[in-house]
Amino acid sequence: MTNLAIFDLDNTLINTDSDNSWPQYLMKKGVVDAEYVRIRNDKFYQDYKNGCLDIDEFLAFQLEPLSRFSKQELAEMHREFTEEFIQPHITNMAKMLVDSHRAAGDQLLVISSTNEFIITPIAHEFGITEVIGVSLVVGEDGRYTGEYTGVPSYQGGKITRLEQWLSARGKTRADYEKIYFYSDSRNDLPLLKDVSHPVAVNPDEMLLAHATEHGWPVVHTH
Repeated sequence: MTNLAIFDLDNTLINTDSDNSWPQYLMKKGVVDAEYVRIRNDKFYQDYKNGCLDIDEFLAFQLEPLSRFSKQELAEMHREFTEEFIQPHITNMAKMLVDSHRAAGDQLLVISSTNEFIITPIAHEFGITEVIGVSLVVGEDGRYTGEYTGVPSYQGGKITRLEQWLSARGKTRADYEKIYFYSDSRNDLPLLKDVSHPVAVNPDEMLLAHATEHGWPVVHTH
């Protein structure tokens, strides 16, 4: 019987937050109103860290710029973004963590509250092809509409999306001997509490306290 190894992305596999970095890239590229985006982005990121993010308000802000560009333009932008804002924050420690599960024959899965456009190519940097992020609506013209569909993979929504992912593959949790979940954030406590092997990675203060109290492993990838 195989195991399932689930990884959060931001500040877990990468030592930065891609959801926060993408607007910084757009500001640097000069394609958004820098002052407005900086203020909003900083507020949303602080709300996320405090566990009080309004996910619908944030997604409206985060996804709107995607509707301005073709998929081809966005793919090129993502390559630039990854090279400058993501790759410097991928550590050998994080790669070794993923590789150890791969070598054991475990099923690998990334689940993130960041949208699928941002996270999928980053997960591929680790050789992980199964990815759950906020699902985006694509219009008849093949472009993102700036809207999302389904349940956002945020807080308790990660449990819902995991169950949907398993069901789509004709599987249940009983098909895995162990289910690991690696995360840094208090926002992921619902899923961390819901798996057999929770692991705190670069944990925030609240998650570290919970992990310490309950004897969960704590890992640092810096």
